[in-house]
Amino acid sequence: MTDKARLGESIPAFSLPATNDRTITDSDFSGHYTILYFYPKDNTPGCTTEGQDFSAAYAELKQLNAQVFGVSKDSIRKHENFKAKFDFPFDLISDPDETLCNIFDVIKLKKNYGREYMGIERSTFLISPEGKLIHEWRKVKVKEHVKEVMDTLKTLSE
Repeated sequence: MTDKARLGESIPAFSLPATNDRTITDSDFSGHYTILYFYPKDNTPGCTTEGQDFSAAYAELKQLNAQVFGVSKDSIRKHENFKAKFDFPFDLISDPDETLCNIFDVIKLKKNYGREYMGIERSTFLISPEGKLIHEWRKVKVKEHVKEVMDTLKTLSE
C-alpha cells in the first residue's frame, strides 16, 4: 500500500515520467511552492480549460515562487501532444499506474451517463517549499479555480 499525502506532512517518495523527457520525483518539490493538479483526461473540455487557466496565470505563479505540474493517467505521448497543442509552459506527469493518484487519494467512483467507473477526481494540491502538503482542493470546479489557488498562494507569501 502506498503512503498517503497528509496535510502538514512531507510528500511520500515517488518518481514518474513527465513531458520534456523529465522524471519528476518528490525532491523536485523542494525550494518552491508546487501546485500539483490532477485532471481526468487530456484534450477534454474541462481539462483543457483548466490547463489554459494555469497557463494564463503561469507568469504570476512563478513570481510567487510556484511551479505547476498537471497529472493524469494519460501516456507521455498523449501528454506531449496536449502540452504542445495548447502551449502549456509547465510539464505534465504521466501516472498510468496511479502511483501519485493513490498518494493523493484522487481515484474515486465516478458516474457518467449511468455508467460507474473509477477515475481521477479533479483535485489540486499545494506543496510548501519544504515538501509538505499545505493545502488541498477536492472536487474542483474549473471556473475560478486557478484564482482560488493564486489567492491562497498570495496569502502565504504576505
